[in-house]
Amino acid sequence: MNGIDYIAQILKQEGVEWMSCFPSNPLISAAARVGIRPVAFRHERGAVMAADGYSRISDRQRFGVVAVQAQAGAENAMGGIAQAYADNIPVLVFLGGNNLDRLSVKPNFTAAQAYNGWVKHVEAIYTPAQVGDVMRRAFNALRNGPPGPVVVELTADVCSQDVPEQMQTYKSPKLIRQIPEATDIEAAAAAFMNGKHRMIWAGAGVLFSGATAALRELAELTAAPVFCTMPGKSAFDERHPLALGAGSGTTTGPAHEWLTNSDVMLALGSSLTRTPYGQKIQPGKTIIHNTNNPDDLNKDEAADIGLVGDTRLTIEALTARIKSETNGKGVGDRNQVEAAVAAAKEKWMAEWRPALTSDEEPITYYRVIQALNDTLDPENSIVTHDAGAPRDTIVPFYQATTPHSYIGWGKTTHLGFGIPLIIGAKMAEPQKFCLNLMGDGAFGMSGTDIETAARSGAAITTVLLNNSAMATYSGPTQGTIGAKAREQYGVSTMHGDYAKIAEGMGAVGIHVTKPSELGPALQEAQRLNASGRTVLIDVKANVEDRRSRF
Repeated sequence: MNGIDYIAQILKQEGVEWMSCFPSNPLISAAARVGIRPVAFRHERGAVMAADGYSRISDRQRFGVVAVQAQAGAENAMGGIAQAYADNIPVLVFLGGNNLDRLSVKPNFTAAQAYNGWVKHVEAIYTPAQVGDVMRRAFNALRNGPPGPVVVELTADVCSQDVPEQMQTYKSPKLIRQIPEATDIEAAAAAFMNGKHRMIWAGAGVLFSGATAALRELAELTAAPVFCTMPGKSAFDERHPLALGAGSGTTTGPAHEWLTNSDVMLALGSSLTRTPYGQKIQPGKTIIHNTNNPDDLNKDEAADIGLVGDTRLTIEALTARIKSETNGKGVGDRNQVEAAVAAAKEKWMAEWRPALTSDEEPITYYRVIQALNDTLDPENSIVTHDAGAPRDTIVPFYQATTPHSYIGWGKTTHLGFGIPLIIGAKMAEPQKFCLNLMGDGAFGMSGTDIETAARSGAAITTVLLNNSAMATYSGPTQGTIGAKAREQYGVSTMHGDYAKIAEGMGAVGIHVTKPSELGPALQEAQRLNASGRTVLIDVKANVEDRRSRF
């Protein structure tokens, strides 16, 4: 058995069912021979992003796997890998490699050198005997410690050689969960209970550790409202009376109020990275910071108490400590806090309800988002955004309910991520209705993967906000482009009939020009997706510049 076939066997042993790819890698055929389905995308970046989407909703129980060719393939994949690295997503990337005697010879691309700083772990295979060891280290890195992309470079003439039989002894590494020290749990519980205006900041680690139920119990026990970061959106049901909603650079009124006025913040499963695509933490708070990566502590925010460990185990330990200190009664007046959250939400919604229910034409982004809230079954749907205006408008207003009913992303914001990401989500949850909201600028980056969805049977729906414009950020200069470049030279102006383009790639295209058509179009998309047809809804939209910023 040669190295490539042994890797395919290991992937099968690890429960891998499918693999995204483009365009050529010897592992593609080897995987197919052992029953792992290869799905070809239209670009290496898209293939990586689909694997990312699969991993995002699999909570380190399953992993997206991608194979691309050497040289140009490895180079083109870097954009998708950078997105996964920024958002701490565990994906396994197999790169075709050069022959051993061509490594480090210009201009040959060597990922083991070039990828350092882009990935959690990268390793090349230099002898057939080390294949099993390399794969064990790869899966251990995927399962344990801070999550991130893992890359294996398949040195061509080495991996085509037979692996010695005595070295075919692969053992799958197990997931190991850690818990903070008891003294730190005690200190954190005491500080949190003593807060007069406490709140919880919930990050993606809540989702990855399966901590949603534990988070709800802790929030109710301490009468603590919960804010979700953009990657953490859906970790806490936004219908719950203690839900403050979620935020990117935009957020909800209740979230802004508690982020401003709280005196103690318990950050769970978050790096607390300062980013333009997240909310700012105001100074003067006591910060209790839980993360599984010690490098996150005191990186951007000074932690008064650090809790390094698995988020679910940490929450459960905090809950147990608080119960023991309060005879199971908890702290705080839930009725009073919930009433305050409701009042803050109503004040905010009173300002935004006209936009959400507007019948103006072209259609406002917010009317589209409200149609999603009104039409979709959130427990059986997965929704995501694309970069830019779709992200900034949907994150505060789309109501996420169960874990992964919404996928938030973006510490680095690659246009076009939404289509391949939602294809990967559909591969993970084929019974769910999977939808991405994007602008026409983003379509140019990944629109041809509509054909991938149609061909593969991973039936998705894309709602495209077609306003013939790009960079529709709020502000006097409309982002950094400025009026002169826009008006004199047409920078950011673009045109297209995207429903017609989708039809040409095997999908169903639907045009929407009136608000009253949104609900029926979404209902038809759900029916078509259930029958295996991919759909693109081309919405004639306004150039929306309103944002829920504070």
